[in-house]
Amino acid sequence: MAITNRYDFIMLFDVENGNPNGDPDAGNAPRMDAETGYGYITDVCLKRKIRNFVEMAKEGESGYNILVKPDKALNTRFTEAYDAEQLEKGKKGKKADDIKKARDYMCRNYFDVRAFGAVMSTGDNPCGIVRGPVQITFARSLSPITIEDVTITRQARTTEDRQETGGTEMGRKSIIPYALYRAEGYISAALAQKVTGLSDDDVELLWDAIVNMFENDHSAARGKMCMRRLYIFKHDSTLGNCPSHVLFDKVGVSLKEEKPPRQLADYTIHVDDTMPEGVTLIEKI
Repeated sequence: MAITNRYDFIMLFDVENGNPNGDPDAGNAPRMDAETGYGYITDVCLKRKIRNFVEMAKEGESGYNILVKPDKALNTRFTEAYDAEQLEKGKKGKKADDIKKARDYMCRNYFDVRAFGAVMSTGDNPCGIVRGPVQITFARSLSPITIEDVTITRQARTTEDRQETGGTEMGRKSIIPYALYRAEGYISAALAQKVTGLSDDDVELLWDAIVNMFENDHSAARGKMCMRRLYIFKHDSTLGNCPSHVLFDKVGVSLKEEKPPRQLADYTIHVDDTMPEGVTLIEKI
């Protein structure tokens, strides 16, 4: 059964001596707003980590497959939906009813389609377009970031010619000494009821994935990343009881001293827990 409550939520997480989201257009350096110096992380990066957690936590369970991953072409998965629903394949001018059946199959079987939606209108066996009830913004740092290029060395060479030039060679990696990021999100019960069927169990799994999104994603490149706070605003109605921006303004973060931050303790987190009627504040961390 689809959810009946709207949700808004805030994520606060930090990185220490790492690169949380490299920019391919800038030599894979951490992403930064060139005008303000604030760092940012794309929604795609955050959703990737949620997908990875769900795939590990629900491996082999029916209904919790992940569509967006590199093992198969998307069109191949769309064809599998037609096979499962015994629909006619490869014919141009598909019936709207067949596309709807294929779309519903994808929503039932793929968690990320139920949550984030998907464009599945490509190929000879399209499954339509799904607007997901779960939407996440870009994350933005709470202070300007400093990007440091750290020189590193390696002893293992890739070719015999390079091996003959000396014992080691130099390289570089870009890191942020410390940054605290904030991202915001929305869950529309109306869209869940209309299309994807996102359930209360799915939402609880989403919270678990957000809390643990960095715990199984550690790497030398990303440094130390931790989800520090997750604030959830639960509305007691489908369409909501208060505009999201009013709720988001109830959580503020400020520096204790005017100096470059190097840990979470350098910030003060202010929470106004006086909620409008029909809204409940849930603090997961």
